[in-house]
Amino acid sequence: MPNGSLDRLIFHDDDDEHEKQQERAILGWKERYRILQDIAAALLYLHEEWEQVVVHRDVKASNVLLDSEMNGRLGDFGLARLYEQGSNPQTTRVVGTLGYMAPELTRTYKPTTEADVYGYGALMLEVACGRKPMEPKAAVEEMILVDLVRDLYIAGKIVQASDPKLNGLYVKEEMELVLKLGLLCSHPAPEARPTIRQLWQALGGHGLLLQELRFERGEEVDVKETSNSSSLQRCSFSHSYRVEAGFFPISSPLPLLDHKGHTARCSVFKSCKPP
Repeated sequence: MPNGSLDRLIFHDDDDEHEKQQERAILGWKERYRILQDIAAALLYLHEEWEQVVVHRDVKASNVLLDSEMNGRLGDFGLARLYEQGSNPQTTRVVGTLGYMAPELTRTYKPTTEADVYGYGALMLEVACGRKPMEPKAAVEEMILVDLVRDLYIAGKIVQASDPKLNGLYVKEEMELVLKLGLLCSHPAPEARPTIRQLWQALGGHGLLLQELRFERGEEVDVKETSNSSSLQRCSFSHSYRVEAGFFPISSPLPLLDHKGHTARCSVFKSCKPP
């Protein structure tokens, strides 16, 4: 792809600072928001609109490729799995990238669309905040991105999580939406996460209206969601859960990660042929 991968344009690289500063200046909030819409559309096609369900299993900034017009394309289908619509996916191992992997994968080993939504939520946060989901060298309170965003939300300062490199040049309502959706996608209960269709609609100004993400005593989380869509009416996510180390328990045994490095390209709206 002419403009490479998304991570090169939003993450800092000390080894090539001058070049990255120049590149980052090109990728403003308008482009970032549109790229998130592009990837949501690509996942919607994979999850619901193709004849089979395609679970990508490794949604992250380095797997988002940018064409000459800065449109986002979802790449690297080396870990993708296909299954029939309505069937129960099965696999025998956990694969993916730490920080983007849904917590239930360490128990179920099943590639699901809900797990892809979790990874997409991590992508939303890193695009909005300009940093990776996990930063081992950061201060303890800033090491895990979703925890940082959650804490700022509790304090009523969620927009402060935005990428400082944007210099405040973004649409506040869009920034808040992306950050809140990212938190909602990070829910540890798969059934409490929005579908990719709901996310795609929300980013387009339709569908989900996030009214409350309630954090009690910094430990228990109650996520509520309503919709202005007549087909969805009112839906309440009332799963309260205790958070020991952020939205995903990093104390759980960490699986061996597998990545075959195969790359494929998927057009946002046109047909996609997984390997």
